[in-house]
Amino acid sequence: MTQRLTTPPAPLAGDAGLTFFSTWRLGTPERQRATVAAIARAWESREWPHEGLLSYSVYEGLDGQTLMHHSQWRDEQAYQDFFARGRDERNAEIDAAVPGIERVGLTKTSRYRSVGPGAGVPTGFTTVEADLAGADLDRRREWADASLAAHAGVPGLVAAHAHLSTDGTRGLTYAQWTREAGGAVADGTAKRYRFAFGVGPTA
Repeated sequence: MTQRLTTPPAPLAGDAGLTFFSTWRLGTPERQRATVAAIARAWESREWPHEGLLSYSVYEGLDGQTLMHHSQWRDEQAYQDFFARGRDERNAEIDAAVPGIERVGLTKTSRYRSVGPGAGVPTGFTTVEADLAGADLDRRREWADASLAAHAGVPGLVAAHAHLSTDGTRGLTYAQWTREAGGAVADGTAKRYRFAFGVGPTA
């Protein structure tokens, strides 16, 4: 069964599993809200699609134009099974409700390490991304360590989680904050979000 989450899920424990991030561009706050509603209908009207999908969450960009999708998986095979069994059916329903969604891209990652947790309930969320194509593993980890260091100690930080893409081309740090603005992140390219919708399997 599928159950709605009232708060964002915790990152996967340890280094097991995969975390996927993707962005949809909607263009206006009205289309952004309508897409969240369509996503909720598409997911809550169906059984949980695969035991290897551990959680699925959607965040509204504070720019009023984008959505970020954050899903946690047991492994790549689980995602491929889901893709074959029901992903397109859900997307077709969402596209029918809100035509013209621009799907910017999907980044498949493994969590490298985290800082935190700090005190408080997260209400704001940020991502910082970097193009690391051509960098070896040590350089990619250096970027992740530096990104976490830039977040650590910033007022309002609950936790920050550095991810490295499975294809070795990108780094992404996902951070949780006690305020919507997302703290004074050192990297000015941070994208800011609020939690909009999440689902997980019933226990």
